[in-house]
Amino acid sequence: WWRDVFSSEELDKLQEAAAKATQEAKVGGEIIETSIRRSKVKFIFPDKEWGWVFKKLADLIARVNVDYYGFDITGFEEGIQLTSYEATDSGTYGWHQDFGGNGSPRKLSLVLQLSNPSEYEGGELELLVSKHPISVEKERGRVTIFPSWTLHQVTPVTKGNRQSLVVWVSGPEFK
Repeated sequence: WWRDVFSSEELDKLQEAAAKATQEAKVGGEIIETSIRRSKVKFIFPDKEWGWVFKKLADLIARVNVDYYGFDITGFEEGIQLTSYEATDSGTYGWHQDFGGNGSPRKLSLVLQLSNPSEYEGGELELLVSKHPISVEKERGRVTIFPSWTLHQVTPVTKGNRQSLVVWVSGPEFK
């Protein structure tokens, strides 16, 4: 977990964009399956408007990978996903792994909490570690990085809206 990667103003800009997400989220990148996943997404790319986000995240991921994982990574092969989970449809994403992707396998997953915890209830990010789920502390601006094979979920949002940023880091096949 890391804090203070983004300023309040940067978090505001990202949260505002996530709150405007309109695309129905898909499972496995292919199908809409509301029994597993209920959220809206928007993808951003390293263009003039959003390049600064990719730069900040690339710098953080490079340091974290060297310090903790040592994976052979090549970077971002997909856009950054901004996600909005709304209480009006019990926004959630059941237990899953982030394998897949559009090319090289995903190796690291990163989640940035955009919403202030006072803005919603439920919506816990849980990671399955040693057969026991652990909840990531709800804190605006908290960055959580984990191997993409880690089972994780977002529990249903019961009040308000939860916005987050998700990005995957790819690399060559594991050997």
